[in-house]
Amino acid sequence: MTLQAKLDAFKADFEAGKPPYNVPYSVIETMRRATAELTSLGLAERAKKVGDKAPAFTLKDAEGNALSSLELLKKGPLIVSFYRGVWCPYCNMELQALQAALPAFDKLGASVVAISPQTAPNSRKSTRDNKLTFPILSDTKGAVGDAFGLKFSLPDYLVDLYKSLKNDLPSFNDDPEWTLPMPARYVIGQDGTIIYSEVNPDYTRRPEPEELLPALRRAPKAAA
Repeated sequence: MTLQAKLDAFKADFEAGKPPYNVPYSVIETMRRATAELTSLGLAERAKKVGDKAPAFTLKDAEGNALSSLELLKKGPLIVSFYRGVWCPYCNMELQALQAALPAFDKLGASVVAISPQTAPNSRKSTRDNKLTFPILSDTKGAVGDAFGLKFSLPDYLVDLYKSLKNDLPSFNDDPEWTLPMPARYVIGQDGTIIYSEVNPDYTRRPEPEELLPALRRAPKAAA
């Protein structure tokens, strides 16, 4: 089953209120409204895209080790996945799909990192729960997501909904602001140029990992 098929199946069960979700339809309506409004703002079109230079970053992994995008790019192309957090089931399914695709990425010399605004303990939970072997990086205050054009503020009505669902983003992210990145996936060539980008304000839509392979095969090398 493809990643998107798994996401669609989960979404269908969730929106149908099947156990264990049992979500009122008003919650579904609010989430749909927020996605539609975010889409209408056109933020995805303003995010970094193919042909742009990727912002360089240094972030800490779940164990507190600093990882630099520039250092990783010395080894080969870099796959960067921005995700919302361990609390997001769609994000967890995507992380699992990327893990399953690691052998194909390794053959093409690519490194993989995933970035979220969550704290290190939550990143460790992401790693543990999804059985990941690639790094999860903590983007403090969403600064790197902002540099890529992905960061947005949740509308007040969505903040109220998250609070009612005990989805406390300030606690998850150690940040008083209610912000998130739009889910996004990039492939960065060794020269720092973005050669693949997928940004979607609809968090239930994610590209298949296999879509990255053509970009990896044509990834430019670092200058000698």
